[in-house]
Amino acid sequence: MHAEIERLEERLRVAMLASDVAELDALIDDRLLFIGPDGRLYRKNDDLDLYRSGAQRLTRVDLEDVAVERHGSTAVTVVLANLAGEFNGRAFEGRSRYTRTWVRGEHGWKIVSGSVVPSPR
Repeated sequence: MHAEIERLEERLRVAMLASDVAELDALIDDRLLFIGPDGRLYRKNDDLDLYRSGAQRLTRVDLEDVAVERHGSTAVTVVLANLAGEFNGRAFEGRSRYTRTWVRGEHGWKIVSGSVVPSPR
């Protein structure tokens, strides 16, 4: 299961870099609750709209570490990544830590919640 979730995290990384809305749609549950880097709560459509509109554009997502803990049909990941890109018209570059909750349902694993915060070196 560890390897399966790590593969999903990699699919997510590639989709984020490519602004691949179809792939992001497949990986994110309709009930998503996500706290963004600006502290706002984002739902699935909000998140996908950021990519559709170009308001969020990532040019680098280099994963340093992926920790996975499974709890039945739920998995929690904590991902440390070096990021660069643009968010709402502002360029950014730095290290961030994501926390995501993946739930296994009838359509496979989907992200139901998460957050991202800056992470010091």
